[in-house]
Amino acid sequence: MATPRVVILGCGFGGLWAAQALRKAPVELTVVDRTNHHLFTPLLYQVATAGLAAPEISGPIRHILAGQRNVTVLMGEARSVDAARRAVSLEDGSELPYDKLIVATGSINNYFGNDRWAPFAPALKTLDDALEIRSRILLAFERAEREPDAARRLPWLTFVVIGAGATGVELAGTLAEIARHTLRGEFRHFDPRNARVVLVEGTDRVLPLYPPELSEKARLQLERLGVTVWLGRRVTEVDAGGVTLGNDRIGAKTVLWAAGVASSPLARALGAPLERSGRVKVEPDLSVPGLPEVFVVGDLAAVDAVPGIAPAAKQMGRHAARNVLAQLKGKPTRPFRYRDYGQLATIGRNAAVAMIGGLHLSGFPAWLVWLVAHIYFLINFRNRIMVMFDLTWAYWTSQRYARIVFLKQPASPR
Repeated sequence: MATPRVVILGCGFGGLWAAQALRKAPVELTVVDRTNHHLFTPLLYQVATAGLAAPEISGPIRHILAGQRNVTVLMGEARSVDAARRAVSLEDGSELPYDKLIVATGSINNYFGNDRWAPFAPALKTLDDALEIRSRILLAFERAEREPDAARRLPWLTFVVIGAGATGVELAGTLAEIARHTLRGEFRHFDPRNARVVLVEGTDRVLPLYPPELSEKARLQLERLGVTVWLGRRVTEVDAGGVTLGNDRIGAKTVLWAAGVASSPLARALGAPLERSGRVKVEPDLSVPGLPEVFVVGDLAAVDAVPGIAPAAKQMGRHAARNVLAQLKGKPTRPFRYRDYGQLATIGRNAAVAMIGGLHLSGFPAWLVWLVAHIYFLINFRNRIMVMFDLTWAYWTSQRYARIVFLKQPASPR
């Protein structure tokens, strides 16, 4: 009897945890990802704001799975799934046949039909995004130093973050800290503490998915850091000069998008029912309706009362792997049950909010829980040590040393 072929698309939290759960399974496992690294996305904003270097929150997929003898890692991008033939087509035209398929391709940036805004307001999903945002932030201060006219300098020192979910709150709070603490005393023609950070949210509160009392505490902590919070405001235009909100205009050279994500386009290739955001409406066991051999996990799966966060993706990845094993043994699959271990959002130094069961925390206690949890869940020991050192150093000194800007140089003539 041939060894069953299991293919996992995507090696984020859902895909990696599924692969590791199959480490002792008698299967021929193939993991496909369009990058060569697994990324700890909860700390990606720290790379974007020069707090951490990229290798500190990532690791080569091949190295992570090197000891798992039943797995082959491929760097590539899945373009379509032929469910009838049980084959995945990759970007180079090659195909991967499968007996069982786990789709964990996650989400992409969503500009809600305004994709023309993307060049002016980059979003934060990948390491490339983080490095691009970091360069824009640091170059804005450099341009401000060279601008002699105060009025023309102002847009360089104005930073607008669109969207006040966890990513937006983290970016806005950290930008305020950079301006008021990290860069203090480093420029001669202006005071970085006069930089303006504006957080724009279309709903009536920051962190809309959190309880109202924690949202309010988060807003107050942001304002204490110096962030201007605009609630109930819809962005109507973004261009090279700034942001338009109805009749109001904010002149800003640095605009960051944190207003939403959409499901990976691969969801449509499955021919499954989709919800409004494009996520797949999966069966209780995380399989695709009508395709019991295909499972969808992570941000791509629409499961009631399950947030799109890393712990949920890990749990779904493990559960899908167990159901794959159950099917291979001729046993029934089990429905997915999410275990809520809480949610955390950091705002700045000693500033955060957390909800863990019925316990709601804010300020320093929440920040301490956030710090311990994020260091503990990093992918390996080396990453934990490096991140702990850099975050501790930043805490005591307010310094961020990952502030190197790599300018794209034109190719030299031959």
